[in-house]
Amino acid sequence: MSVQTFFGHIREGNLSGVRQALEANPEWVEQRDPRGSTPLILAAYYDHKEIVAYLLGKGTKVDEQDASGNTALMGACFKGFVGTARILIEGGADVNAKGPMGATCLIFAVTFNKADVVRLLIEKDADLNAKDQRGHTALFYARSLGHPEMENLLTAES
Repeated sequence: MSVQTFFGHIREGNLSGVRQALEANPEWVEQRDPRGSTPLILAAYYDHKEIVAYLLGKGTKVDEQDASGNTALMGACFKGFVGTARILIEGGADVNAKGPMGATCLIFAVTFNKADVVRLLIEKDADLNAKDQRGHTALFYARSLGHPEMENLLTAES
């Protein structure tokens, strides 16, 4: 099996194919695709929870960044994949990691109006006062983007 086929299995959510590939090529757990994504990042971006959990069990590095500077948890947060986000956090993902322009998972979730993810991040002690490179917090984005539910969630916790 080629590494391209392996990444295809991840995109398709084919856990059996992923297992088979990693049994034959265990080093692929940290392989990167042409866009700089690790298997874990790709599985998280596609919301393949079983593959995410399997890769975490294989010891993959949970906070690696893709070529754009996003972690698997950041991808799950801006896409609103709360189940995948929970698995990643339970697997050790840093809820306060900073990505492009200093954005945190909480800033991504607020910006993309993902209330369930915001609730999860608050529950898991995300830093409500973390600022991006512009000096803005998640609350700033909730207010400036007109997301009253996000604003209420953030102010209820402060």
